[in-house]
Amino acid sequence: QVQLVESGGGLVQAGGSLRLSCAAFGRTFSAAAMGWFRQAPGKEREFVAQIWSGMTYYADSAKGRFTISRDNAKNMAYLQMNSLKPEDTALYYCAARSYGKTEYDLWGRGTQVTVSS
Repeated sequence: QVQLVESGGGLVQAGGSLRLSCAAFGRTFSAAAMGWFRQAPGKEREFVAQIWSGMTYYADSAKGRFTISRDNAKNMAYLQMNSLKPEDTALYYCAARSYGKTEYDLWGRGTQVTVSS
């Protein structure tokens, strides 16, 4: 069984940066796509970014500020977040989409990001 574990969250001032990491533990891991999602208090979970077949996709709110990457050899995915805003405050989740699946089917427990104004 594979588990995804996020790290790198924390408290940062507006304009600052954080780098989130996602590690896959367990049996041999291979995912068609890796993604990052977030959920702010009182709001639904929303898409942030994904990487799939070497292509990256971002929510409008993340474009130009966030960068997603993955290291298949290390079973890792990353989200570099720059120019953070208070509205970026949320619980950030890493997710993986298995080959043959159309939706993300493996999720981490999340890492909290808090941006102070």
